[in-house]
Amino acid sequence: MKKRYGFKMKLLPGCKEEYKKRHGEIWPEIVKILKDNGICNYSIFFDEETNILFAYQEQKGESSSQDLGDAEIMQKWWRYMADLMETNPDFSPMSVPLEQVFYME
Repeated sequence: MKKRYGFKMKLLPGCKEEYKKRHGEIWPEIVKILKDNGICNYSIFFDEETNILFAYQEQKGESSSQDLGDAEIMQKWWRYMADLMETNPDFSPMSVPLEQVFYME
């Protein structure tokens, strides 16, 4: 059974186009690690007013993309993206899990 997972992150002002560009050229190794860990149907949306990124993904297991920090390729991706968004000291994106309050199939 798939679990739906939503979270938010914050993009730095003026970084939307570069963020979109980098994700448009996402590394195949990142796609592979996500899929290998049961993560699919992954979308990120941007709120222009607040610079908030809303991410949605489905998971076959308990891990989300934010739980893959032990993988070297994920650490490299986080460092690559760190100049565009608010991050933790380990360069992982500052993310806040969101509670699902409605679902319609």
